[in-house]
Amino acid sequence: MSWVIQTLTSTLGRKVVMALTGLFLCSFLVVHVIGNLQLFKADQGQAFNEYSYFMTHNPLIKTVSYLLYASILLHALMGLLLTRYNQASRPVKYAYQRPEANSPWTSRNMGILGTILFIFIVIHMRTFWYTMHFGPVALAGEQIAPGTIPNVTYDGEPIKDLYAVVVFAFSEWWYVALYVLSMAALSFHLIHGFKSGFQSLGIRHKKYTPLIEWIGTAVFAIVIPALFAAMPVYIFLKVQGYIG
Repeated sequence: MSWVIQTLTSTLGRKVVMALTGLFLCSFLVVHVIGNLQLFKADQGQAFNEYSYFMTHNPLIKTVSYLLYASILLHALMGLLLTRYNQASRPVKYAYQRPEANSPWTSRNMGILGTILFIFIVIHMRTFWYTMHFGPVALAGEQIAPGTIPNVTYDGEPIKDLYAVVVFAFSEWWYVALYVLSMAALSFHLIHGFKSGFQSLGIRHKKYTPLIEWIGTAVFAIVIPALFAAMPVYIFLKVQGYIG
């Protein structure tokens, strides 16, 4: 266990943990955005509810989900420790400095962006994950109280109508605004974070580094956050009657 302690207490080890957990979370984003695209289907949420049921009942995915939760916490903890270390290593600021000339804005503000994203994840999981697992449920055909999540069926088995929860959340303009702003923070976080993860793992070469940087910018910093942001906007406009 000594090597684990050394890894988690050394600057290099923390950067490696940050890189591994960050890249794992990037792979989760791909799976998550593909699944959530079911929200755009005009089927009253059937495809999305079936996807949600599968993701919460498949044994393999349930096991991987625990790794996901651990990765989020580890990534946040390592980020906090590295930020505090960087601040402590330079306790006295120079009388005159131009940080923008030496590093990009995203690099200098990874801590702030990460904090915004962590707060968003907590709110997001409280709204959807907690409701999906522990929210009140009424049996099919029963009279349901206001705020209760009705049941739908999948292969003859009653399941929660998470689509109704999503529609309710995204019918609130402030929640949509929070979601979109958080996706903007995610975009800036990934512009630096994706390529930085490969650099921390020593994966850098003139032949494939440009491709890594392109994927990090085009796919992870632009396409994926844009798709996530489009979902609440689409549902909000649909609830308001602007989209049929």
